Amino acid sequence: MEAIKAKMAGDLQLYIPRPEDGWFYVKMLSDPETMAYNAPWFPPDGCIPEPESEWLEIQASWIGREPERFYAFLQRKSDGAFVGDVNFHHNPERDWWDMGIVIYAPERGKGYGRQGLHLLLDRAFRVDRISRLHNDFEDTRLASLYIHRAAGFRETGAADGIIHLELTREEFLADGSVGCEA
Repeated sequence: MEAIKAKMAGDLQLYIPRPEDGWFYVKMLSDPETMAYNAPWFPPDGCIPEPESEWLEIQASWIGREPERFYAFLQRKSDGAFVGDVNFHHNPERDWWDMGIVIYAPERGKGYGRQGLHLLLDRAFRVDRISRLHNDFEDTRLASLYIHRAAGFRETGAADGIIHLELTREEFLADGSVGCEA
């Protein structure tokens, strides 16, 4: 099992950001290529207005709030560079934790989405011991759909071009090989 975990983690690790690390968060939220998926909600390019105040909110409401909320950067071990972020938060109305993963656009296509998702799942299910993760996104985001399915997520529905996926702690722990193909 440790070999599987090491293979999936690859060159990434979770990094709990400090206040002075907010420059990366601001950089991602201000980058039109990184935030293009967000354009339907924040036209025209998906970039979040006032990302500096968003960073202050992350610091105040997300950092150190496990297992209710979790937020971390994805950091490359080899050089310390940040390549994206991951998060989850409890949705009491649905009795699941909604999750998110964003890879900074210049770092896409390098396997970091798969590695980052595995790190988030390991954190959520093994460390924070949450019961169920949910994610939803546009059905046109095929790379996201592929890595979620490879990690063991199952489709629970789709409507208006949005696909819904879930993975339970039991499903994740039942098969240590889920999502481990390179």
